Amino acid sequence: FAQKTNTKGKRRGTCYVFSWPFRKHGVVPLATYMGIYKKGDIVDVKGMGTVQKGTLHKRYRGKTGSVHSVTQHAVGIAVNKQVKGKILATRIKVHMEHIKHSKSRASFLKWVKENDQRGSWKKKEAQDKGTWVQLKYQPAPPRVLVRANGKEPELLEPSPYEFMA
Repeated sequence: FAQKTNTKGKRRGTCYVFSWPFRKHGVVPLATYMGIYKKGDIVDVKGMGTVQKGTLHKRYRGKTGSVHSVTQHAVGIAVNKQVKGKILATRIKVHMEHIKHSKSRASFLKWVKENDQRGSWKKKEAQDKGTWVQLKYQPAPPRVLVRANGKEPELLEPSPYEFMA
């Protein structure tokens, strides 16, 4: 009676995790290799199944970290990893095919740029008028509420088929 072994390989259970989407198989696009990564950049670790070199452990897939070192083909990333009750900052090396620039700071950087361009004269204008102006970063406010009070629901259905001879 044979007993199944508990495999503990690096890519165990990743059949669907690192697979490419439908009709996206084949050669890796050149734009993947044209990305410029600098120290301090925030990147998302995604993992690309077609490239086995410099791949990551499945535990780091979907994580966001910051670049701490850049070499010819690989990038060193500082990523948080949970070990029992603690969250530790670990450093991993992955090839550039397995990462992409994160869009998590895009709205913040846009605000910084706008504040640098308009902030100083906004503040001066407000001081002249004796009013206060908001220059701190504010996240997006809640969307407008749409009410449907007093409106009867309308039934939409296809008309029955009628045979015309």
